[in-house]
Amino acid sequence: MVAVAWKPQGLPEEDWFRASLYGFLGGLLGAAPDEGTVRSLRAIPGDGTPIGSALRDIASAAALPVSTIQKEYDVLFIGLTGGQVVPFASYYLSGFLFEKPLAALRSDLVRLGIEAGERSADPEDHIAFLFEVMQGLILGAFGEPADLQSQKQFFDAHIGSWADRLFADLEAAPAAVFYRPVARAGSLLLSIEMDAFAMA
Repeated sequence: MVAVAWKPQGLPEEDWFRASLYGFLGGLLGAAPDEGTVRSLRAIPGDGTPIGSALRDIASAAALPVSTIQKEYDVLFIGLTGGQVVPFASYYLSGFLFEKPLAALRSDLVRLGIEAGERSADPEDHIAFLFEVMQGLILGAFGEPADLQSQKQFFDAHIGSWADRLFADLEAAPAAVFYRPVARAGSLLLSIEMDAFAMA
C-alpha cells in the first residue's frame, strides 16, 4: 500500500488510500524520480488486486538504472521539441495548450482558495498538479476535507473528461518502459474514482 505523510483524524481508510494513490502517481508524473524515490519504489510489495498488480509492476520496472528512468521521463514528457505525450487538459480537450480548459480550472482554483505555487513553470492543467489538488481535497490540505460531491465536481470538470486518453497514450508510447505500469495504475485510479462517485 502506498502511504502519504499524514492521515487526518477520522479520514476513512478508503479515502486515505485514494489520496495516497493521487500523491504517489502525481509525484511520478510531475518530475523524473530521483535515486531515493526509485529505491523506495523497488520496495513496493503490491498485492493480488488490479491496482496492487500495477504497483508491483512499477516496483519491477524500478529495477532499471535511475538514469534510464530519468531519460525516459524526458523523452516522454519533455523532449527537444515536445515529448511523446502531452500531459495537459487543454491539449486533450481543445488540441492546444493554454486554452479554455485551463481558464476554467484557474477559476475553480480561485474559488477553492488553491494557489499553484512557484515550483513549476507548467500551466496548472498538468495531470500531476490536478492529482495533487485531488489529494489535497481528500485530505483537507486546503481547509477541511472536501465532501465527496465537491471532489466529484472537480474530478469531472478537470480530470475525468480526458485523463483516460492520456494514460492510454502513455501506456502505448514508444519510449514507455518504466512509465507503462504507471500509466496502467493511473487508468485504474480513474476507474476507482468513477465507481466511488457513481455510488455517491
